Amino acid sequence: MATAEAITARTVDRAPIAPDLFAHFVLRTSNLPAMRDWYRTVLNARVVHDNGTICFITYDEEHHRLALINVPGLHAPDAESWGLAHVAYAYRTLGDLLSTYARLRDAGITPVRPINHGPTVSLYYRDPDGNAVELQVDAFRTKAEAAAFFETEDFKDNPIGVLFDPEDLLRRYEHGEPEEALLRRPKGPAQQAMGSRR
Repeated sequence: MATAEAITARTVDRAPIAPDLFAHFVLRTSNLPAMRDWYRTVLNARVVHDNGTICFITYDEEHHRLALINVPGLHAPDAESWGLAHVAYAYRTLGDLLSTYARLRDAGITPVRPINHGPTVSLYYRDPDGNAVELQVDAFRTKAEAAAFFETEDFKDNPIGVLFDPEDLLRRYEHGEPEEALLRRPKGPAQQAMGSRR
């Protein structure tokens, strides 16, 4: 039997609280083996559990970062469907992003859209079901500097970004060009938002 000393009343704070972290996302698929292998390769991840119906995948200490649910007979949404546009993963350095680009390229996985947004340098890929996955690195040393870029005329004139050649960026990086110069958004035509699912 609990004593009076062991029970302490608590009040839940009603103040708004932001989540501590983004934990995971879940995809339904009729293409489980290809999807599992693609995400394992792209994210350098490991399978935590796979019973053929549901597969849990992680790339860090979190118990899972992605779950794939096998649902036979699904069809792809048409290009006019609303919903999730893409998910994004950030790397610590430009070198990490370019190393990942080269590893994936050598495995036959190439970006469908390499774009320097200004705040980030980003490579967009399509998984086997057509979902867009962004791999990115921050283009500024601090989050405050990146946030400040959103207030510039350059960003207001072009909020999407400028396409770039990842092979050229890799070559310039390997030849020792300063990272700060490689991360800066080049001059070029403004792009449209990536909206199509295919």
